[in-house]
Amino acid sequence: MNWYVAKLVFRVISGNGDHQAQFDEQLRLISADSELVAYEKANRIGHANQDSFKNIEKQTVKWQFIDVAELNLLPELKDGTELYYHIHETPDADLYIAWAHHKSALLGVRN
Repeated sequence: MNWYVAKLVFRVISGNGDHQAQFDEQLRLISADSELVAYEKANRIGHANQDSFKNIEKQTVKWQFIDVAELNLLPELKDGTELYYHIHETPDADLYIAWAHHKSALLGVRN
């Protein structure tokens, strides 16, 4: 049995959709014998997690599954195993570093 990380992409549509496009990217851990089986499982999970509900303004909000955008085999599952990476380029390194520190502080577990 192999472990994969799948990136599922959902579109978030509020009301009539007359707003800036929003997408939710989710990383899911998938156990499967092959890449094809992992893709099929991830696809089923995506479809099963489509949802809609009414927000406080009584507008329908939909989570529409788009597709499995990435599928990566994990070489092993142990403490510290890299699950995903993304190289981010920015014109302002200090601003990005400040953002990363701010996000970390919001976790509330730092001393």
